[in-house]
Amino acid sequence: MTTTPRAVLAASFAAGDAAVPAVKRFTHEVLTAWAAMPMFEDAARVAEALVAAVPFGSFEVRWLHRGESIQIEVKEIGQEQASPIDAPAWGVTYGGTDRTRWARLDLPGGVGSEEATVEPGVGPGWLGFLADASDLLAGTLNPDMVPAIIAQIVVPRLASWCAVYTAEHRGGPLHLAYLWHADESRTDALRDALADLVLPDGDDPADLSVNGWQAHAFPLTARGRRLGVMCLGRPDRFPDETMQLAEDLTRRAALAVDNARLYAQQAAANLALQRSLLPPEEPSVPGLDSAVIYEPAGETNEVGGDFYDLFPVAEGIWRFAIGDVCGTGPEAAAVTGLARHTLRLLAREGYGVAAVVGRLNQAILEEGDRARFLTLLHGEIVVAHGGLDLRLVSAGHPEALRLRPSGVVETVATPQSLLGVFPEVRFEAEEVRLGPGDVLLGVTDGVTERRSGSRLLDDDGGLAKLLAECVDLSARAVAERIRRAVEDFAPEPSADDLAILVLRAP
Repeated sequence: MTTTPRAVLAASFAAGDAAVPAVKRFTHEVLTAWAAMPMFEDAARVAEALVAAVPFGSFEVRWLHRGESIQIEVKEIGQEQASPIDAPAWGVTYGGTDRTRWARLDLPGGVGSEEATVEPGVGPGWLGFLADASDLLAGTLNPDMVPAIIAQIVVPRLASWCAVYTAEHRGGPLHLAYLWHADESRTDALRDALADLVLPDGDDPADLSVNGWQAHAFPLTARGRRLGVMCLGRPDRFPDETMQLAEDLTRRAALAVDNARLYAQQAAANLALQRSLLPPEEPSVPGLDSAVIYEPAGETNEVGGDFYDLFPVAEGIWRFAIGDVCGTGPEAAAVTGLARHTLRLLAREGYGVAAVVGRLNQAILEEGDRARFLTLLHGEIVVAHGGLDLRLVSAGHPEALRLRPSGVVETVATPQSLLGVFPEVRFEAEEVRLGPGDVLLGVTDGVTERRSGSRLLDDDGGLAKLLAECVDLSARAVAERIRRAVEDFAPEPSADDLAILVLRAP
């Protein structure tokens, strides 16, 4: 296990009935990329034995290409050693609470070497190769991984080496993104030989001169844009069939590069929009202990429909808000931005809490078809001697809770109409006093409606019971306690945004 692997391909899975078929598909894609499909039956058998022993939780499968052999590793957390695996070499290693079980299979002679370049011919095998290559390329949306997958697909099936060049941005200079050689000992020399390579700028395949190699450049063009170049080299002439396959594969590879970049750009735009809709940092309020936790749902942390704010309006006077827009994504984010900026602007213009909420309701209704329902807890904080004086409006929002130092938890702020529904509704602010040690908790329905089977976290006053256990804790500790309870309530990730706001009178 000390040999440095030539390549590593990994993926994460969840234990269960679907784990073995999913790992077998992944194994098929890996062996296709490494031109080792004759090993598939043995590799699938070993993979099945390793994965079937995972009782629960998530695990990672890593395939390592070691030149003369391939190795599979299944990494788990907190498991005891299992029985031996039917493979020529196997073992179990431990690191902390992680267990990694591995098995190694010897490759047939010549597989994975430079001399093993396979000459394509007409037949279903190569059609299957292109189909598998498409699946493998479509399996990642990471722009940094796509060039590596491209290179490992074509070597050694079509060429002895592959160099993939991409540009950081449209029209920018090309740089070497990934280089793969069937003989890793020659990679450094090849990299030096490619250092001064002048790449063609046309849209058609072109011959290259690389230290005696027969080499060709294939432009990566998708949707009318030139995204890079794939360069292939081998010691002998490229057969016509190989050139045709390479051109076909280039079109698929270019689409994979473009899709990955578009996905990355969209994810970056979502994150930038999210940052613009939330306060730049959590402020420090003299005489107030406060904490906020915000977690948008989604794999890429899409812009969420939940939001919060805490901002000054005058000396010793602050406003806060925690709200939840119906839905997620850009449509909800548009209402989030409208709400947050309207609250700040009107508060600084001197409007009271109830007046601000009423005008926000009107602004949402004026959005017409783009409007979304909004629940909101909005309040004003006046730092007074011996505590905090609050004026609150709860517009259809989950109940705000107050925790006394004695452990008593009670609701504050009578629920009123949610926003974006009734044009003539009038809102009334209520006065609430937070004495020394009192805690005010506001959450969105990502907390109260956290689901485990048929149960919700707030069933039978579940949130109030959690808060009652937080006597004498700081605002930050209270917020973290609630967040952990939400996370532990169900094993699956939450599908809803989450926001927690805690105010405590020191």
